[in-house]
Amino acid sequence: MWNQIKTDVYEGMIAETVSIPGYNNERVNAYMARPIGTGPYPGVIVIPHMPGWDELNREIVRRFAHHGYNAICPNIYQRFGHGLAGEVSGKMREAGGVPDDSVMADTQGALEYLNGLPYSNRRVGVIGMCSGGRHAFLAGCRVPGLNAAVDCWGGGVVAAKEDLNAARPVAPIDLTAQLGCPLLGIFGNDDRSPTVDQVNIHEEELKKHGKDYEFHRYDGAGHAFWSYDREAYRPVQAMDSWAKTFEFFEKHLRK
Repeated sequence: MWNQIKTDVYEGMIAETVSIPGYNNERVNAYMARPIGTGPYPGVIVIPHMPGWDELNREIVRRFAHHGYNAICPNIYQRFGHGLAGEVSGKMREAGGVPDDSVMADTQGALEYLNGLPYSNRRVGVIGMCSGGRHAFLAGCRVPGLNAAVDCWGGGVVAAKEDLNAARPVAPIDLTAQLGCPLLGIFGNDDRSPTVDQVNIHEEELKKHGKDYEFHRYDGAGHAFWSYDREAYRPVQAMDSWAKTFEFFEKHLRK
């Protein structure tokens, strides 16, 4: 639970850059943090959002480690070079986007890495915000072995044919029947991607296929309302949805 910290318990973590297997058997850098201890701990894969493999994603990884998870964030933009996160993601956009197949393979590699740790309980969830939220839902449909998925305002889950391209050839909503784990959705009612109508369509498709899901929608919040470095940040809505995220992962991963 959020902010339920005992004052008499030892606390420590290790945070570092590691190498994991990725798309086309390439090695990919990933930022990982874990509690110091024997565990076993559940795992969380954080799929980065725009503007890339940045400081906020690393901070989120450490937050999960603080709460007792082995957490990892793969650099899904690594094929576009190295440099400042914004620069690399700019190159990605110029190249037409990061392919879904590449992100799914990197996510699979992160899953295998976490499950191979001696202090893992072999239950792993995935979470992402914005484009990462779309990828998190897609991973729940395409990456076998995940035990939970959290989609935070993932735009593009609902997509028209004209929005598809070589990097994103399929609308994730069309794969809903393949969703293999429980799903948590976090959305702002002022968001324009996804819109309220798109979230409604997403929810109806989940109901249609009898999927295990829960959606939480927040008035007064738009896109990226966890991002404290932007005007979009909404502290009350952010902390309530963080608490719901921890409750969800505790339920499905702490077994």
